[in-house]
Amino acid sequence: MGSTKNIKLGIVGVCGRGSTFKKICESIEGLEIHAVCDINKEELEKSKVNLGALESYTDYEEMLEQSNIDAVLVSTPMNLHVPQSIAALKRNLHVFSEVTAGVSIEECKALVEASKTSKGIYVLAENYNYMKQNQMIKEMVEQGLFGTPYYAEGEYIHNVKDMMEDTTPWRRKWQGGIDGITYGTHSLGPIMQWMPGDRVKRVCCEGTGVRHKDNKGEDYCQSSSTMLCKTEKDALIKIRVDLISDRPHAGTNYQLQGTEGCYESDRSHGGKDKLYTKKLCPKGGWLDLDSFHKIPELAEKYMPVNWLELGKQAMRSGHGGSDFFEMLDFVKVINGELKEYTGIHEAMDLTLPGLVSQDSIAQNGQWLEVPDSRDW
Repeated sequence: MGSTKNIKLGIVGVCGRGSTFKKICESIEGLEIHAVCDINKEELEKSKVNLGALESYTDYEEMLEQSNIDAVLVSTPMNLHVPQSIAALKRNLHVFSEVTAGVSIEECKALVEASKTSKGIYVLAENYNYMKQNQMIKEMVEQGLFGTPYYAEGEYIHNVKDMMEDTTPWRRKWQGGIDGITYGTHSLGPIMQWMPGDRVKRVCCEGTGVRHKDNKGEDYCQSSSTMLCKTEKDALIKIRVDLISDRPHAGTNYQLQGTEGCYESDRSHGGKDKLYTKKLCPKGGWLDLDSFHKIPELAEKYMPVNWLELGKQAMRSGHGGSDFFEMLDFVKVINGELKEYTGIHEAMDLTLPGLVSQDSIAQNGQWLEVPDSRDW
């Protein structure tokens, strides 16, 4: 399933996020975890055995040079995504990089340049694009149920202070140590696939300022930041990212408004995702999105084919099944079976607005242009 040739995968960051791809890779025909890499020497051999890899490395460059791999999964801290992706692309290896694509505009330019000259394919692993609800809304947008989308909201609200100070301390600098949108692709990614052919052309950003301190008594640079995005097609998008505030997790909050209807995700952890469209709701009122995959005639018409055919298998993986589908698509891209995916320029479309927002918030919320990587 999903493959026409054997793909040997190397995973860097295997003692952390990378370890979660074991069952996924085992379930995709033709995909083999060949090598693993991590600086954690104590856990590396355990990970090698657990994932069934043939080789293990503590040095990433050594893995790229010595291992007979075809592709790499970059599942390391954010600040390593670009240098490790570039190192692989220079060796003509395919790259599947966790989000965000990069932590500065300058290094993003270098990544785009490396992608241009490489025979390897770059794909951004934005798994929130593949969540069932987000895929269902994408399908309905493509069928025209919402008309032309012109407004959307996305929120990623996840208190990760404990992670910043304990299990993944790199987050303290790259997610909690910079004012502005530092981790916005989970929110912006699904929205941009609901607005096909569009991109964010300018942003402004404001925040709530310093409200919390870490366990050393040092200030977090921000508590909650909100970015407004204006697109090439004149749509307006609001993105809120809050990784500091004390509150329950709410990482999948979305709204979409089109000329023919709207969608609002559940915000209450137990409520319902709901939508309204002129076609489906001629008498007004809301429809429960969850009912669509429970009623055969609705599921057949509006559920994405991948979820209808492989949904049960996908749900055995992380993030509500989305991890499975993003890896499956990566394999399809390598095999030439998929032409539309989150490639290098789409990765920039999701990453650059957040990076520009950091300049905006430093300039008192001024509107700033977002570069188009296609012009680099």
